[in-house]
Amino acid sequence: MIKNEKSIHYNSTLFESGFLFSQKKPLKKSSKKPYSSVKFNYHDEFKKISDEIMTNGTAYDNLGELTKGVGPRFSGTPGYARAVEWAEKKLKDIGIEMIWRQEAKVPMWIRGKESLQIKAGNGDWRNIRMLSFGNSEGTGGRDLTGEIVLISSTAELNALSIGKLKDKIVFVNLPMDPTVINTSDAYLAAAKSKLISASVIAKTGAKALIIRSLTTAFDDTPHAKMVYYEPDDKTRIPALTIGVRSADELEKLLKKQKVTGKINMSAEPKGETTNPNIIAEIPGKKDSKVIMIGAQLDSWDFAEGAHDDGSGVVQCIEILRTLKALGIQNNHTIRVVLFANSENGGQGHDLYTAYVKKKEEKHVIALGTDAGGYSPRGFSLDMPPQRRRQIFEWKNYFLPYGVYDFDQTNAIQDISPLKQLDIPLAELVVDPQRYFDYHHSTEDSFDKVNKRELLLGATVLTQMVLMIDKNW
Repeated sequence: MIKNEKSIHYNSTLFESGFLFSQKKPLKKSSKKPYSSVKFNYHDEFKKISDEIMTNGTAYDNLGELTKGVGPRFSGTPGYARAVEWAEKKLKDIGIEMIWRQEAKVPMWIRGKESLQIKAGNGDWRNIRMLSFGNSEGTGGRDLTGEIVLISSTAELNALSIGKLKDKIVFVNLPMDPTVINTSDAYLAAAKSKLISASVIAKTGAKALIIRSLTTAFDDTPHAKMVYYEPDDKTRIPALTIGVRSADELEKLLKKQKVTGKINMSAEPKGETTNPNIIAEIPGKKDSKVIMIGAQLDSWDFAEGAHDDGSGVVQCIEILRTLKALGIQNNHTIRVVLFANSENGGQGHDLYTAYVKKKEEKHVIALGTDAGGYSPRGFSLDMPPQRRRQIFEWKNYFLPYGVYDFDQTNAIQDISPLKQLDIPLAELVVDPQRYFDYHHSTEDSFDKVNKRELLLGATVLTQMVLMIDKNW
């Protein structure tokens, strides 16, 4: 047990009468003999891992419990507390003895009631589906009315005088670039645009910001986004997002006539509370160096969060279950971290990074899984060249499982702060084409996840853990 950390007491009655996704058939008993320290035939060992997960894997059933039984698990809500209890019980049930919490300070933000209406010319008001940005200021429950002005580029924004936008509602119809084949790259490029910064728009004198949802889907489902206000902002304007179809229709209207918007948002911050990171590990047989695998436990307040990042959570649990089921004698400590507050603050990963630094813990690598439960394609490697070359040499072991891409170099989200501690990072790369159809929306639900793809992701993650453990 890690020193100075408190042991967890479990609630054995969790979900005994709740909504559960249980296996219809009993798990097959593993006939595998315990692993030893002899030289491995890694092709055989990869096959053993694959057979175990594809036959006995529980990740899909666990995802059903998390998404349908627990439901939305936003920071600072009872849903997150239920997710914590669920995760601890699942880890205990697979035989993990070392489980503890790290309490992170997280913002409490309540969405409340929200609405957007538009009126073209002298016509009638029409409701538009919308979502407030996470952590956005609201309108105090009062109507905020103003003329909507379309901005399509930073050049256009810079060319406008402040007076032209004063007291206006700025609408930015900025799509993700469809020519960028890696949708994660397209998303990040759009998300970094100053056009969708509430702080930048507020400095023009505008009173509110509306953006086109960052999504690859062509529907009218709004997709949430996090707002970042600068400390020196004199005014924090409300910010919201609308679906793709509504965005395109609004642009067409604006090119023909004056359009007025009416926004009513009761969203408001409610101070801070604490939510825990959940940490579980299998101690190393050789040393206490850590191989860390991380995923985020929270989701948006309206979403099941099946791909983002329920899939990663259940894959992490599946890694530990498989190591135990196959009797793998791991050299290093294998640690899973389920992070709090990833969606609207990042306090969980900041806390874990500070903990590692203070304890001066040696981490062999940090692995992340936060791209959805799609078919695995590779690993993005953010690490020194000599380590990258070692992983390149293992490529033939992974090829039979559809994993070939080791060329990407960005490991993002919750493991990224560990780079400042010179810890090698790796992120599971999956087929990215559908992820942003559902990302941060009500559409990110259990039915969108394919069981076989989810289990394949858990398989290659476990295989990578094995290779790191036996070779680094």
